[in-house]
Amino acid sequence: MWDYSDKVKEHFFTPKNAGAVVGANAIGEVGSISCGDALRLTLKVNPETEIIEESGFQTFGCGSAIASSSVLTEIIKGMTIDEALKVTNQDIANELDGLPPEKMHCSVMGREALQAAVANYRGVEWKDDHEEGALICKCFAIDAVMIEEMIWANKLRTVEDVTNFTKAGGGCAACHEDIEAILEKVLAEKGEKFDATASTAPVEKVEVEKVKTPLTSVQRIKKIEEVLTSLRPQLMADGGDVELVEVVGNTVYVNMTGACNGCQMAAMTIAGIQQRLMEVLGEFLRVVPASEMKKLVNIEGAGHA
Repeated sequence: MWDYSDKVKEHFFTPKNAGAVVGANAIGEVGSISCGDALRLTLKVNPETEIIEESGFQTFGCGSAIASSSVLTEIIKGMTIDEALKVTNQDIANELDGLPPEKMHCSVMGREALQAAVANYRGVEWKDDHEEGALICKCFAIDAVMIEEMIWANKLRTVEDVTNFTKAGGGCAACHEDIEAILEKVLAEKGEKFDATASTAPVEKVEVEKVKTPLTSVQRIKKIEEVLTSLRPQLMADGGDVELVEVVGNTVYVNMTGACNGCQMAAMTIAGIQQRLMEVLGEFLRVVPASEMKKLVNIEGAGHA
């Protein structure tokens, strides 16, 4: 199981500045629900001093994504936008007393959302999409430029490092050779040599989860049901509930019912469920509202019409 600091737990269980800022004049949106992480950062910037007076977030993702978003909103409040732009993903992780290496991409997402919000405030178009011909990871739409930047900024040395910080290579793994080529190029520029057999650089407070014996489909669904059952009393105490609808690959579709249906904090509740499932099953899973499955079916159906 991943080892989370007390600060990560604090910002996950009692997030700061959750929700959209009323009257925000700077909005940054990054990620997507289909990829498992999405963040919408809203800021109220004083137009005369350019000081960030209020900040809020809406995050769909794991506990680390929520904690990273929460602590980012605390860090940048009171800063000018130029000062805020100097905040790095490592600053976010450090403020949380460290993140597991597999979750460093959550701090990167926060940094990108901040850049997008500042660009929105200044009326400048901000693009996180890849340059033509430079797309490396098709699963998560990660380009070579971002990978190179993360290698330089965070002293990455292995494909696993790159995956932890950017998610690139974390899907089908078809891009691993391309990532190795980028690592070799950047490390050569730094006067270092790329070693494909090197292990991931050590990170403080990390315990890598051991690989477990794969579950059968029936065992897997039963285990998911057991986790949902264990979480149900907490939801029901607030008048809500959750029901399993379908499991397709690594995506778990659920219905949030009762008070949880339409609740502003539903995304955080789903993120908490996702985090718990991943910890228990020892594999990457996405928990998605069943309504998203219906949309996908409708789109596919229209495509065959």
